Amino acid sequence: MATLLFYKPYGVLSQFGDENGHPGLAHYIERPGIYAAGRLDHDSEGLLLLTDDNWLKTRLTDPRFAHRKTYWAQVEGLPSKEAVTALEQGVWVQGKRTRPAQATCLASAPDLPPRTPPIRYRANIPTTWLELVLSEGRNRQVRRMTAAVGHPTLRLVRCAIGPCRLDGLEPGQSKLLSQQEESLLKERLRTGWHR
Repeated sequence: MATLLFYKPYGVLSQFGDENGHPGLAHYIERPGIYAAGRLDHDSEGLLLLTDDNWLKTRLTDPRFAHRKTYWAQVEGLPSKEAVTALEQGVWVQGKRTRPAQATCLASAPDLPPRTPPIRYRANIPTTWLELVLSEGRNRQVRRMTAAVGHPTLRLVRCAIGPCRLDGLEPGQSKLLSQQEESLLKERLRTGWHR
């Protein structure tokens, strides 16, 4: 069994094949027989788990298991306390309310490599970094949530999936979990890290 942590760069698809001018994972990962357990849109960056373990893939992708994913979102403007509270309580996205989440305005930008291409810069509109911890994974959910409270997302980075973090990885780099790390991940999935 093999499980990889991969820092998906901006513009890369969460599949092995190229499509519509966007490169796929095959440009970065040469290990046969592993597949992404979940996805990130091409315009999002960050942690993607890949595995050849079907049990692990199912536990990570099936919404019934409600595992936590942590995102850093650079948003336009300065969110009010009311906007942050709305994100925490759930907002209406595509006719359905999102589950309660954890939302925090970060005091400073997270330590991330520059994005290529960089986000658009507007001298008269400040930006804020939010940390959002979600227990669901609807299509473009973070972007839709921040837009619903009036703060469009400019840059989105998934920094953690449960206990697995981006720490020590640069865009395009991957790390094979040791047997001990994979066993710990499976144990956390069995017992539920969202509790």
